[in-house]
Amino acid sequence: MTLSEACLFGEKRLEEAGVPEAGLNAWLLLEYASGCTRSRYYAYPQEQLSEKEEREFRKALEQRASRIPLQYITGTQEFMGHSFLVNDQVLIPRQDTEVLVEEALKYLQPGMCFLDLCTGSGCILLSLLLGCPGAAGTGSDISKGALQTAAKNRERLFPEAVLVESDLFHGIDGVFDMIVSNPPYIRRDEIGNLMEEVRLHEPASALDGHEDGLYFYRRIAKESPSHLRAGGRLYLEIGYDQGITVPELLEERGFCEIEVKKDLAGLNRVVTGVYPGTDG
Repeated sequence: MTLSEACLFGEKRLEEAGVPEAGLNAWLLLEYASGCTRSRYYAYPQEQLSEKEEREFRKALEQRASRIPLQYITGTQEFMGHSFLVNDQVLIPRQDTEVLVEEALKYLQPGMCFLDLCTGSGCILLSLLLGCPGAAGTGSDISKGALQTAAKNRERLFPEAVLVESDLFHGIDGVFDMIVSNPPYIRRDEIGNLMEEVRLHEPASALDGHEDGLYFYRRIAKESPSHLRAGGRLYLEIGYDQGITVPELLEERGFCEIEVKKDLAGLNRVVTGVYPGTDG
């Protein structure tokens, strides 16, 4: 099978399976299986795949046809300009979450310390540390599998990052200048409507926000003041329809200067607030 034949074969196979963007997926899987670059493909479209490359490509196609996410097959996902290792123990980093990192970086300064709750792959934690040299960051997660993945990313990108196994704040000591989190926020009755790639393969514990999607926001709003310095800031990723309810939860717990930030699609994506302290 030549490179050209492989690309056409892969696109047809994925189209038959109903995979969106079949052509792009086929190309990315071919790139993964063979190491072929775009320039090499266009210069030598009749180059033959080795037996091993063709075998790996066909295997990857069948995995994708069964709706295993592309990123779980290739094992990586780009986020904030860095490549993160991913697997079925962690959510796949989304471009929408980059808004959370970008907003937090506007506040974060060298010498500050911050906490990333529900760290998953560590993409938020490590991107903040890489974006603000001199800051100190801790990432926590209840999932051992997620923390193992985050540890691999830590070793590749920022070995000084701290990782803690914790159910939100239960294993956390000390106070921070900033707390960030992309917690589970999908309403339980909506999970069955998600894309197969998400519903069947991404970790349910990282999606399920319980009955109304607000369970973790309630806990964070209640518990975070004990772990924020006076004047410290909280940054939360939210669902598009939570731009009123989550700010209300923060206001009830004494936060001020509450703002809602939108993503590139114009949807509510990040809520931020300041905790003034007991004398605020």
